[in-house]
Amino acid sequence: MTKQQKKILYRILLGAVLFLAAEIVIHFIALPWWGELLIFLAVYLVPGWSVLWKAVKNISRGQVFDENFLMTVASIAAFAIGQYPEAVEVILFYQVGELFEKIAVGKSRQAVSDLLDLCPDEATVLRDGKPETVLVDEVEVGEHILVRPGEKIPLDAKVCEGHTTIDTAALTGESMPVAASVGDEVCSGCVNLSGAVELVVTKPAAESTASKIMELVEESASSKAKTEQFITRFARYYTPCVVIAAVILAVLPPLILGGGAVVWKDWIYRALTFLIISCPCALVISVPLSFFGGIGSASKNGILVKGSNYLEALSHAQIVVMDKTGTLTEGKFHVTKQEAVGLTAAEQLEYAALAESASNHPIAQSLKDAYGKEPDTARVTDVQELAGHGVSAKIDGKQVLAGNAKYLEDAGLQTKAPTEIGTAVHLAVDGRYAGYILIADTLKADAPDAIRLFREAGVSTAAMLTGDSELAAKAVSDTLQLDEVHAKCLPEDKVKWMQEYRKKLDKGRTLVFVGDGMNDAPVLAQSDVGVAMGGLGSDAAIAAADLVILDDQPSKLGIAMHIAKKTMGIAKENIVFALGVKAIVLALGALGLAHIGAAVFADVGVSVIAILNSMRAMRVGKYKS
Repeated sequence: MTKQQKKILYRILLGAVLFLAAEIVIHFIALPWWGELLIFLAVYLVPGWSVLWKAVKNISRGQVFDENFLMTVASIAAFAIGQYPEAVEVILFYQVGELFEKIAVGKSRQAVSDLLDLCPDEATVLRDGKPETVLVDEVEVGEHILVRPGEKIPLDAKVCEGHTTIDTAALTGESMPVAASVGDEVCSGCVNLSGAVELVVTKPAAESTASKIMELVEESASSKAKTEQFITRFARYYTPCVVIAAVILAVLPPLILGGGAVVWKDWIYRALTFLIISCPCALVISVPLSFFGGIGSASKNGILVKGSNYLEALSHAQIVVMDKTGTLTEGKFHVTKQEAVGLTAAEQLEYAALAESASNHPIAQSLKDAYGKEPDTARVTDVQELAGHGVSAKIDGKQVLAGNAKYLEDAGLQTKAPTEIGTAVHLAVDGRYAGYILIADTLKADAPDAIRLFREAGVSTAAMLTGDSELAAKAVSDTLQLDEVHAKCLPEDKVKWMQEYRKKLDKGRTLVFVGDGMNDAPVLAQSDVGVAMGGLGSDAAIAAADLVILDDQPSKLGIAMHIAKKTMGIAKENIVFALGVKAIVLALGALGLAHIGAAVFADVGVSVIAILNSMRAMRVGKYKS
């Protein structure tokens, strides 16, 4: 518990002990009315002074009709009609509700505050070969910093010396450590686990990944969901109305019915009960708390939500439209098949990697990655490249051709056509055809889980828009069992299809687009919720979308939908429960059938139950697909 929470608890405990002592005293000793008043007033001020002071301060600022004002009026009125014990009970129970609220809010903020504590304030900079501790804002791009085992990486940087493993859980929600060695990019906010590394800074503090994420999290509180906005507007008009109703209830019936002090006291008591019941604490506290808990739960899973309004919109998702490359697929070329002729697969891959060793083309890079070793370029001579077709080279004195089918056919060789999807690199060694190596962009491992989670969340249409060929698009669509796929789409085609999908939406349902966050801005603008497969450190993705998936796993969107639906369910439960109980007890109070004890339950009791229910939104935890 925080110091503030402990202070409230001590006030409650001390007030409860003094209240019990006061009840014992007046039970055994006959005191005049003013003696009882002084005793209970002294007890009342222990838990109630802070409420009185807040009410006075808020009134001076023009904030009249809040819960502090209602509790102050109710307790003072109870003293005025001689209900001294009940005046103390009201304020004690109210403070119990306050304590529950602060504990709940503290817990809901924890997951988000973990993100806000991503980076240390200082970094160890190597200047003139000596380590020097400075503020991160003072570190320039290009300077070298030292990060020891167990320390957080303070700035976005690249490893220039050493190797280690880093924990990215604070950013992505993933517990599996990631290896980092010379040349690898590392992001601020990650934890260095195993070895001391020297890094060269690539971004200033203000533009680091952690800084961008912190800005996003801080801004998320300002974007309220429609449900939250309704509750805010409701409380703004509801509270003055019930205060006026309580005054009318206290004054009008005695004036109409007539009667003496007993009648007035009875109706003032009813009005007092009515006033306590009417306090909208349960709604004002629990509904925003539900959304904040949902945002915190999402952040624990590496999903950044830019506002509770997007969480609410996501809970109503009907159509999800996805890009292909980088969203459902890795966006990187991999060797998926080898068909070797006249030599082993290992020899075939070695010849291909050596022939392409001087090229930076993505296909050449995928061959070198599959080879797994640094090509020995000393073995390669007479390299000649025909752009867009292939390359010829002498490797260990043998003439090697590597390229597309036309390149080899132009050299007088007959090639074999692959039946699978992908780009084929055909090889020939010393004038003899040596088969082909198939290279393709592979599906992300969790893409099938993503589609399954969408279906479970009530998504009726899962569609894909891609600029890729129809054959490649159909292969992905068939594997994932998508409802619709549109290939060879230019940016303007994607916008047109998004407009068509919007026309198909049912009332109250939403359209979601998922892309890589880099070149999909026009399409994101057409969606109700734009989701970027942001990747760790992607500034463009963080800026472009309403939700950012930090580790590029599409299944995380399904998890976000699960969290959104649970959050909305909890918020609605609280609204129905709070309004239902209050309506019943308000009617009973107005008829004189409910006393202050029932009124306290209808206010504080309902608030506590609603708050505890709201805390369920935080317990989604690390959801596994």
